Amino acid sequence: MEPVQTEETGPARDARDAPDGQVLGQMIRDARKEKGLTLEEAAKAAAIGRSTLSKIENNLTKPSFDIIRRLMQTLDLKTPQLFVQSGDGDISGRRDYTLAGRGEHQETATYDHELLCTELTSKRMLPYISTIKARDVSEFESWVRHRGEEFMFVISGSLTLYTEHYRPLEMTEGDSVYYDSGMGHGCVSTSTEDARVLWVSL
Repeated sequence: MEPVQTEETGPARDARDAPDGQVLGQMIRDARKEKGLTLEEAAKAAAIGRSTLSKIENNLTKPSFDIIRRLMQTLDLKTPQLFVQSGDGDISGRRDYTLAGRGEHQETATYDHELLCTELTSKRMLPYISTIKARDVSEFESWVRHRGEEFMFVISGSLTLYTEHYRPLEMTEGDSVYYDSGMGHGCVSTSTEDARVLWVSL
């Protein structure tokens, strides 16, 4: 069988072992260059300052959620892992919440992600609910890979989890799995309705 493919491209795979800010900066820089945009053009399209974009690309600042969202839209970036950043060790007493159905949606050809608790920045983990739209591995372009580890819980439906080093794993409602997200992976729905899962990226 051909490797599972997704819309996530080379820059994310090459940067997965770098610090979080460097991953973000490299992904944004590579996406900007791939679209043939200068710093000035990309910054203007995202309604941010040129110096701010330069600092983000060089890991000299931690951008807010809103700025990351605008850059994702400008550069057609689709991976929710962009929102995971290293937290400061001395931060405590924080809280965020998301009302049912009010998450931030990021849709790709194979997944519909609903990002949860998006007001907090510098989070150590990223929770999101995903609808698995893919029905066959041929719908993917490359393995999904990103830095860290991941937990997945099947909320409804059934699916097959494909991973780079293991046999396909059939999963149904109530099943869960924890894995190294630097290992290539991807999911396809196998039930009549699209499967829905809770993902937590660390």
